[in-house]
Amino acid sequence: MDGAGSFGAGRAGSAFDLIAFIKQPQTTLRVLAWIFSMVVFASIINEGYVNMGSERLHCVFNKNADACNYGITIGIVAFLACVSFLALDVYFPQISSVKNRKRAVLLEMVFSGFWTFLWFVGFCFLASQWSRTSPKELPLEQASDAARAAIAFSFFSILTWAGLTVCAVQRFLLGTDMTLFTTEHMAAHPPKQPYPSNDIIGQTTIPVNAFQSPPLIETVETCPPGYKIPPAF
Repeated sequence: MDGAGSFGAGRAGSAFDLIAFIKQPQTTLRVLAWIFSMVVFASIINEGYVNMGSERLHCVFNKNADACNYGITIGIVAFLACVSFLALDVYFPQISSVKNRKRAVLLEMVFSGFWTFLWFVGFCFLASQWSRTSPKELPLEQASDAARAAIAFSFFSILTWAGLTVCAVQRFLLGTDMTLFTTEHMAAHPPKQPYPSNDIIGQTTIPVNAFQSPPLIETVETCPPGYKIPPAF
């Protein structure tokens, strides 16, 4: 199927334009989402655990290991997803099938929307656990900056992934309209004739004008004997 101009990309097989690719909104948002996710999970892994004079490490978020695990998990998955979708964006113009393009855009739209929700949950979870953390129980001077960075960039991740969801929805709506103009669709649905054909078993269509008689012209030959043409005034 010819995927010309469908789902926000040009004709399949066209040359890759790096400048145009960089200027795309989803490229900028994806790079930002990649950086923000890296900051979140790296902050928690490196400085998100403190010890209390023993070998056991405690999560800086109110000693709740689930909070640290949640932040690390969604951060790493988001990091890998950004790399994967960025590679898909590069390869996307080479996809000739409109159905495959539609599946790719649907996957991106669903994943981006779902991960926006997970980042929102993560932001609320980390902020709630941090607000309950007591300096008397944990030496917060060791990991306070990392905890605040994880919370702040979790919030920024909500915005970037929400923007990616909007871009995916726009591409899906654009592709839904543009698929009506593909060559396969036009071949499957030829244009209808404005008037029905008059052909009957291979007979040639006779124009309507052929059945019209010529205008009546009075001449000397057509007048009966003894008839006089009245004089013209």
